Amino acid sequence: MSGWKEYKLKDLTTKIGSGATPTGGDNSYKIEGISLIRSQNVLDFQFSYDGLAFIDDEQAEALRNVTVQIEDVLLNITGDSVARVCKVPDKILPARVNQHVAIIRVDKEKLDRDYLLYYLQAKKEYLLSISEIGATRRALTKSMIEDFDLIIPPLPEQHSIASILSSLDDKIDLLHRQNKTLEALAETLFRQWFVEEAEEGWEKTALQEHAEAFRGLSYKGSGLTEFGLGIPMHNLNSVYEGGGYKFEGIKFYSGEYKERHLVCSGDIIVTNTEQGHEFKLIGFPAIVPESFGNTGLFSQHIFRFVPKKQTYLSREFLYYLLMLPSVREQIISATNGSTVNMLAIDGLQRPEFKMPPENRVIEFTAIVSAYWKKINVNNKQIRTLTRLRDTLLPKLMSGEVRVKLRQQEAGI
Repeated sequence: MSGWKEYKLKDLTTKIGSGATPTGGDNSYKIEGISLIRSQNVLDFQFSYDGLAFIDDEQAEALRNVTVQIEDVLLNITGDSVARVCKVPDKILPARVNQHVAIIRVDKEKLDRDYLLYYLQAKKEYLLSISEIGATRRALTKSMIEDFDLIIPPLPEQHSIASILSSLDDKIDLLHRQNKTLEALAETLFRQWFVEEAEEGWEKTALQEHAEAFRGLSYKGSGLTEFGLGIPMHNLNSVYEGGGYKFEGIKFYSGEYKERHLVCSGDIIVTNTEQGHEFKLIGFPAIVPESFGNTGLFSQHIFRFVPKKQTYLSREFLYYLLMLPSVREQIISATNGSTVNMLAIDGLQRPEFKMPPENRVIEFTAIVSAYWKKINVNNKQIRTLTRLRDTLLPKLMSGEVRVKLRQQEAGI
């Protein structure tokens, strides 16, 4: 490790700082304006646009000391998401951060921005350990971040290491974007064929005539295991707000269960529980991916939604039907509860819609099933590339695996 030196992070950066929540909290956010980055936007390796808030010019002026710049690194510093880190995407700028997110701006003459991102990822367990010191809630203070120790190679080697890891992340990002494009194509086709071009002669029917729902396993936390040590457990956190499968939410279970609690890849799952009164998540569907094997479990907080044998409506059709605002409105109207919103099985089966002809459903299913197969192939590639990146990451950051520099990179 010749040439590697130890530094404090404050000696390699030009800014480290976090912001604040505007007066009024959530009620002060705007429909559009200047982006306000919160902890839910900062995931490991990627920025999430879900729940991105906006503030007006006056609110932004009050947070001018935490103006986000191109190539800033974002680090979550409080709560359960502490130590998650990602790059800021250019397209959300101008932006500010709230008190749960820190901006880290590198000195480009000393530290590669991407290298820092990967270094913080490699040291996440350490960051988590120090975040628990002296507090009831996990937190990383400004002084902790400033005094964070790094042992790093010369800048040319930093660039090379970051380039290797970034190339893997770029491929992962490309596959994710391909999947989003395919999903958008399928949703657009559904709306065109079955909403915009729906004919007057199509008879009205209800979901209960064509599909049935099943409640999942009620489990205790003691049955949950580490990744891969039990059977996959698809749960409330496995579904994105707005629909779609969320891989980060997967759990594994080693306790007892019955055959009725099993779900297969390709099956539809639908959320049936939500805290509060905003209905942001309840009633949204997802497709169980192949990435975790052909079978798994589903929890009591989601339904398994299955076409009946006598219907010609396919899983593909039912999935995009559940995504329609008109159907979702009917589902939300059927929920009940005070502090916890609950969707009953009959509430999910109640929505009405116009029944299209069989030949149109068959044609739609053939097109969309091809999209889904490509999405599954992409997801497998994503997991393979992710495992490779995660294996290389600590080895490159520790110097266990070295990179060869071209002469021009080494400054020769």
